[in-house]
Formats: sequence, C-alpha cells, structure tokens
Amino acid sequence: MQPLVLTASTAISAVGRGAGAHLDAMRARTGGLRRNDFEPSVGGWIGRVEGVEAHRLPPAVAAFECRNNRLADMALRTDGFIDAVAEARAVYGAGRVAVVLGTSTSGITAGEDAYGQRDAASGALPDGFHYDLTQDMFSLGRYVRAVLGLRGPTLVVSTACASSARSFVDAAQLIHSGVCDAAVVGGADSLCRMTLHGFAALELISPDPCRPCDAGRAGISIGEAAGFALLERVDAPRRDGGSHDRLALLGMGAASDAYHMSSPHPEGAGAVAAMRRALLSAGLAPAQVDWVNLHGTGTRANDAMEDLAVFQVFGNTVPCSATKGWTGHTLGACGILEVVIAGQCMANGFVAGCLGVAAADPVFQADVAVANREQPARIVVSNSFGFGGANCSLVLGRVA
Repeated sequence: MQPLVLTASTAISAVGRGAGAHLDAMRARTGGLRRNDFEPSVGGWIGRVEGVEAHRLPPAVAAFECRNNRLADMALRTDGFIDAVAEARAVYGAGRVAVVLGTSTSGITAGEDAYGQRDAASGALPDGFHYDLTQDMFSLGRYVRAVLGLRGPTLVVSTACASSARSFVDAAQLIHSGVCDAAVVGGADSLCRMTLHGFAALELISPDPCRPCDAGRAGISIGEAAGFALLERVDAPRRDGGSHDRLALLGMGAASDAYHMSSPHPEGAGAVAAMRRALLSAGLAPAQVDWVNLHGTGTRANDAMEDLAVFQVFGNTVPCSATKGWTGHTLGACGILEVVIAGQCMANGFVAGCLGVAAADPVFQADVAVANREQPARIVVSNSFGFGGANCSLVLGRVA
C-alpha cells in the first residue's frame, strides 16, 4: 500500500493528557493504574482518566453528554488536534475529510444511569435520556464530526478491542479509493459497569496492577482512553514546515479466526494472519521490524497465544513488549492509544519495555523486553486483538 502520514495525533489515558505525557510516563516508567474506585465491588485496578467527571461539552453539542463523549472531547482539545483538522478542512473541504472511529462501549454509562432512574411503575427511562446521541454506537462518530465541522463519510467500527486499530484500515481504504482526501481516525472507550462486571464474570480481572508477559500475570486491568490521528497522503501539503520526519502508516492487516467468543485461538492463527498481511501490505520482511508492540492484556491465555504467534512470524530476534501495564486495557481505544505511544517512542529512539514485570514467562519464545531499551525503532508492528477473533496489525514507520 502507499504510506499514509499521521499529520496530527493525540491521546488521553490514565497516565496523562497528550502525547508528551505518555512519552514522559514511558521514560520514567510510572504507570497510571489505581485501585478500582469506579465500581469498587468488582475489585482490581483500573486506568481512570482524571477530570472526565468535571469536563463539560460545549453548549451547542450538550445533547451528546455522556462519559465517552466527554473523554473524546478532552482528547480532541489536546495537542492542537482541532486546529490541525481545521487546516486540513480548509485545504480539502469539509466533505472530503472522513471520520472513521472505533469504540466498544460508546456511551453505555448514560444508559446505565438512565436505567437506574427509570420510572418504578412503567419502567420508562427518563425524558432527558437520548439513546441515539449517547449509548448508540454511532454517537461517537456523530459527535466528533459535529465538533470538527466535517461532512465526509462517517462510520464507527466496533470490533471489540481491535476497534480503533481497525479504523485505520477502513480509513486507508477510503483514502486510497479516492472517496476522501484525509480521515480522522481513532476512537474512545470509557469505564462502565457492564465492562467491569463482564470481565469479572469471566474471571479475567487481576487483583493487582496487570503485568503483561510476566510469569505470574493474573489478568487484566480495565482502563479508559481516547485518541485521534489525522491521516493524509504522503504528498499532502505540509503544515509543519517540513523540518522533521513524520509518523506513517506503512501497512495493515486484518483477520478473523472466529475460534471462540472470548478465548483466543490457541495457536494464534488469526494473529499470525494479521501480522503477515500487514507486513505484505507494507512490502517488508519480518527482519526489518524493530519492535512488536504486543496486544498484551496480561491474561494467561492471551499473552501465551500472542507469544506463539509472534514467534511464528518474527522468531526471537525482535523486541516485543506491551504498554497496558501503564494504561490498563482500554478496549476499543487501545489501538489508537498504542499508535500514539509507539510514535513517541520511535521519535525518541527507544523501545518501551513491559511495566511491572519481575520475570518474563519462562515458556515464552519471543524476545520480551522487560525494561526500556535504548535502540532505534524505525519500523514497528502494533497488534490489537479483540473478542470473537477480530485481529488487526498496523505497521508504523517514519517518512520525510
């Protein structure tokens, strides 16, 4: 595929607000997880974003009020992202910039709250509850489109934890087919009771901060995050003065193994297919990759499967690590969040090793980085794997 550049990007998570805050956290190796104070009965630790409760949407879009859209709005107003999109809109026209986003929760907290306030006699939900603007999966896309003043194709992808990674795939196809000239990609997922209780019912919540790849890992820590990137063609007008290389999407691969609703394929068939397709799309060999950013949730089965899959594709010569020890598993938002984190690490010449790992699982065959490695990461494969066998891999690099 022809590379696409990320001319602007931003993210917000439990470790902080903006790309720079994530770089600082990776460098200092300080995570953002805390004891579960959102739904304490579930226990475990969570990656909760500070300030979401106090944040308010602009009056013109107040009807979209819900936790997920507040989180998205905070990210949109970080790292100059809104201004960058406004410049692109002026170049291409509002109808030529698409919005392709991912989420798995959308604004379900609004629905949960409304259900708790339903009429005792009739069961009717409160009059102020707007399902289509909050809990509906398309709420996020509709909200972002409105705030950014865009009129291009808009869609929301919900492929579980691969959602915002998959948004890059669909957006790239829209650009390459000529349907649009640029696209806002990414997504948001926020804390909600359903997700926390659901993962607890599956017995996947770790009682301690999650430790992907650790020999004693015991499960996940749920987090929340939002992030966005502006995708454009490499020959798009530069608005940064042309003084530095830019983060680029070089290749992408998606596959569905449909092995089980919540368990990964034991041999990682879909994960292997996604990574190989991504490399083929980028025209790269496995030996050219400098770092594999693992999906790495911290569960016994997921991490073991991914190790097998990575070893099949890359052997044990490429450093591999996961960043969910910092942020928690942000579900549908982890793809964009980890693209932003990887981009910061690439620009600053290091690989972020897993956080909180005393010793990597001794049965793992891949090269697990348990500490930061000061080495160039010019080409990175970033994995996002979701329930139901939704697998997505992105190849990132830097171009002039």
